[in-house]
This record gives sequence, C-alpha cells and structure tokens, in this order.
Amino acid sequence: MSETTPALIVPVRQSAMKSLKPARRKPTTLTGKQRKQEAEGKIDKHWRTYFLQKLAETSNVTASAAHAGVATSRAYKTRRKDAKFAAAWHAALLEGYQHLEMEALGYLRAPDPDRKFDVANALRLLAAHKATIEKQRVAPSEEEDEQAVFDSIDAMIDEMRERSLANDEALALPEADDAQDGG
Repeated sequence: MSETTPALIVPVRQSAMKSLKPARRKPTTLTGKQRKQEAEGKIDKHWRTYFLQKLAETSNVTASAAHAGVATSRAYKTRRKDAKFAAAWHAALLEGYQHLEMEALGYLRAPDPDRKFDVANALRLLAAHKATIEKQRVAPSEEEDEQAVFDSIDAMIDEMRERSLANDEALALPEADDAQDGG
C-alpha cells in the first residue's frame, strides 16, 4: 500500500501546485513602438533623478518626463509601482509649490512689466494646494491610523489587566477577613 500511495499523491500535489501558481502577467515594459510614439529613446539609468529635479522646478509631469528622456506613462507607472519614487514625487511637487509661492510673492512685491506672470492662477493653485495640505493634516496617514489603533488596543488591554488585578484583590480581601473572624 505504501508503494501505491506515493504514486497517487504525487499527481495530486502537482496539479494542486499548478493551481496555486499566480496567473501570468503581461510584461510592464514599453514596446519599441510605444517608445517611438511617446518619443522615448535610450533610457538613462538616472532618469528618475532628472525627472524629480525638473518636477520640483516646473511642477509639470510632461515637461519633466521629456527632460528625463522617458515617456510620461513610464513616470506614472513607476510612481504606481515604487513607493519610494512616489514619496519623492510628492516631495518634488511640494517643493514646486514652494517655488511658485516664492515666485508669486516676488512678482507681487516687485512687478516686472516685461515679464508675464498670471498672478490670479498662481494664487488659485496655491489656495488649492493649501486646502490639500490641510486635508492631509486633518486625515492622518494609514500608518498613523494603524499605530493609533494598536496604541488604543494596548491601552484597553492594560486597563483590563488593572481591573482584573483590582477584582482579584477585592475578592481576596473578604476571604482574608473570614479567615481572621473564624480563627
């Protein structure tokens, strides 16, 4: 019976293993045709740095991608897949808003008639940015939420332990009193 058992089990295990394998995904690299359509040439290994520098300077994703020599879709795809890049992207945009604020302030303090500057749109963008930042301050990040939940659970468990000890002590006192009365 032990000789037939391995022969019967092996095919079942192999078929079960096949069903557990993740489905194949299409490769996420751009094809040559897509690169040509998006004017993406040979990619520099430091394109992310160039992209982020230009993004902080201009707050323009398309211009930043062109400056880095990559397709805009590559930048967005990388942002979706790489959390560090997404965080750096966000930081670059924050820096871009600081640049815009300083530029608007400088223009308002010393307007240059030869320089074209759309103050109304700059102020509108800065107001929208301020509202976004306020929302982020009010709504803590998921990590902070998770940590707050863990902290509240820990506090609740500590409180329950303290009550349990207090109850045990309260129950032990009458027994001690009964022993003294009876002895």
